[in-house]
Amino acid sequence: MSTNVIMPALGFDMTEGLLARWLVNEGDPVEKGRAIAEIETEKATVEIEAAASGTLAKVIVHAGETVPVGTLIGVIAEAGEIITAVPTPTAPAAPIPPAPVPEAGEGTAPAEARVKASPVARKMAEEAGLDLSRVQGTGPGGRVLERDVQAAIAAGSSVVPPVVSAGPASGATVPLNKMRRAIARRMTESKAAAPHFYITVEINMDDAMKMREQLNGLAPEAERISVNDLVVAAAARTLARFPALNASYREGGLEMHPQVNIGIAVALEDGLIPPVLRDADRKTLKNIAAESRALAERARTNRMRSDDLGGGTFTVSNLGMFDVDEFIAIINPPEAAILAVGAVTRRPVAAAGEVRIASLMKATLSVDHRVADGAQAGRFMQEFKKLLETPLGLLTG
Repeated sequence: MSTNVIMPALGFDMTEGLLARWLVNEGDPVEKGRAIAEIETEKATVEIEAAASGTLAKVIVHAGETVPVGTLIGVIAEAGEIITAVPTPTAPAAPIPPAPVPEAGEGTAPAEARVKASPVARKMAEEAGLDLSRVQGTGPGGRVLERDVQAAIAAGSSVVPPVVSAGPASGATVPLNKMRRAIARRMTESKAAAPHFYITVEINMDDAMKMREQLNGLAPEAERISVNDLVVAAAARTLARFPALNASYREGGLEMHPQVNIGIAVALEDGLIPPVLRDADRKTLKNIAAESRALAERARTNRMRSDDLGGGTFTVSNLGMFDVDEFIAIINPPEAAILAVGAVTRRPVAAAGEVRIASLMKATLSVDHRVADGAQAGRFMQEFKKLLETPLGLLTG
């Protein structure tokens, strides 16, 4: 029986995606779980994995085409199966809208920045020192695709040395890239629609840091646990006890999510992206560390998988590595809350009539007041704090 390959939804507000390229050709064998195509979203290039083993019997949507979520883009046939009818896409392909560019006199952006090109093609051209404005695009509306850059390089098109820019001229307007436009839109919508309130606690991390040091002393470097892994583990276990903070507001009610899927904010050059650690409350601390590391690496190398994005129910954002003591984050819709974590710092504290130095960390919870109130959020943070201050409980489960 054949298996359909469809354009996946990688977020609640994703309506269409660009098929950047097929990683296998029509007629090639494919293996279940292996990447067969790449699609581009507003924030990342994401791999589509084969849902079954067999042969890519038919390519329906070709590289460079933008189609709505749910569109049939290809068909995988079982071994020996013959596809007699040629399927057609479930929705018509739509041209990708061009990014806004400044009119004459509105800025000093170079010509190459105004060329319509896929992120893959742009990165490849940059690495090769190729001037994109000299490449003929074959995608919709003249968009430069990866194959166009490959052809230009193979043909020996002239390259240009990297230009060290002095930065935008004073008063210039620099257009936002696609990721920053998506962030701007979503965060504006979040602040306008969700009534935020905030709760901050200070956590004594002495025992957590000692436990982490002991565990890492016994583990190879690739399996070491970070402070953020401890935070994610504690947040996941707390969410399992406070399902309201793991819900989403829907007009007239709350959608209670059956899974605890934590988005882990990863800073990229162009913006922030939260790949999702699924069923986080059911994973061991060791598994959380390994999977979080793999998620962050795929995000930074632009090799995301289709199940890395979308479906998050809560987000953790950590700026401790930048020596930030405390900050407030904006909720990532349609989630009900986001946890902002600062650095672990050594500071004096008073205890039992004495002043001593302790490892302290501040965490701030931003909450959608339509979903939960202050008392619920306060109890959540109380339990979260308790788990990190008595961290042996994080080793179970």
